[in-house]
Amino acid sequence: MKAMIINQYGKVPMRLAEMPMPKMGEYEVLAEIHAASINPVDFKMRDGKVKLLIKNKMPLILGNDFSGVVTKVGAKVTQFKVGDAIYGRPRKSKIGTFAEYIAVHEDDIALKPRNLSFEEAASIPLVGLTSYQALHDILHLQKGGKVLIHAGSGGVGTFAIQLAKLMGAYVATTASEAGADLVKSLGADEVINYKTEQFQDRLQNYDGVFDTLGGKSLETSFQIIKSGGKVISVSGLPNARFAKEYGSGFIKTVLFSAASYKLTKLEKKHNVQYTFLFMKPSGNQLRVIADYIECGKIRPVIDRVFPFEDAQKAMEYSEGGRAKGKIVLKIR
Repeated sequence: MKAMIINQYGKVPMRLAEMPMPKMGEYEVLAEIHAASINPVDFKMRDGKVKLLIKNKMPLILGNDFSGVVTKVGAKVTQFKVGDAIYGRPRKSKIGTFAEYIAVHEDDIALKPRNLSFEEAASIPLVGLTSYQALHDILHLQKGGKVLIHAGSGGVGTFAIQLAKLMGAYVATTASEAGADLVKSLGADEVINYKTEQFQDRLQNYDGVFDTLGGKSLETSFQIIKSGGKVISVSGLPNARFAKEYGSGFIKTVLFSAASYKLTKLEKKHNVQYTFLFMKPSGNQLRVIADYIECGKIRPVIDRVFPFEDAQKAMEYSEGGRAKGKIVLKIR
């Protein structure tokens, strides 16, 4: 099969190569991939920034979510049959959606939302699961709660705003002037132009912050949270709590604790809980998300669709940071 691969870590371009067909397990399906999406975790994996969390063998096929059609099922698969249109986020040991086929565990996929094209469906799994786990599982966002979602016009942000509004929250977000109309159309109640305003000057007593940027934006976010609130980040540093829950072992726990020392100090200073989110695949949650989409409560937001052979150009475009919504690869 054709696949986009790298042979070493670093800012090296992907190349199109012929790779062996995936080997299937008894609880897995073989999916013919129709579309996949680009996500920031793809750059992090390429650059070796998550080596402490995930061990990958080279050559490595990149890509973390997809839509497609089941072509074969394992002996113990009970939830899917050949011909089913599906979408999903494979578990971290089984990534590789920038390819023509993938073997994926049946627990990591769901039937594709019936009202979406394959390209639209492929834009959903990673950002949908990340947003759901941040806002529902960790923040436990309630009706009337207040949440700041950073980078509202980005891939995660465009989904998270819609989900937070569906949950009944008051949503503030950061965006440029170019992205303001988009985030307002998704339901954002308050938009802070990050180029001309400081969000900490306008917001206070928030229940939570959902951070996708890391760095200074993450550190400043602690200032706007009420006592007992939560800061959740997918771009910050893992801390000791995460390391213990992830089963990282003593040495890595010590390393993560030292690296996140500044964030731990901010936690204690503001009486706020900081959580580093490393999203987990979940077919059950994808089914919930599919229901929201089929009912018209959440819609995909796609900036651009690239042909498969232009996957490297799509990665470069995504890294530029100007996309509004998701970037998708059309594979077939």
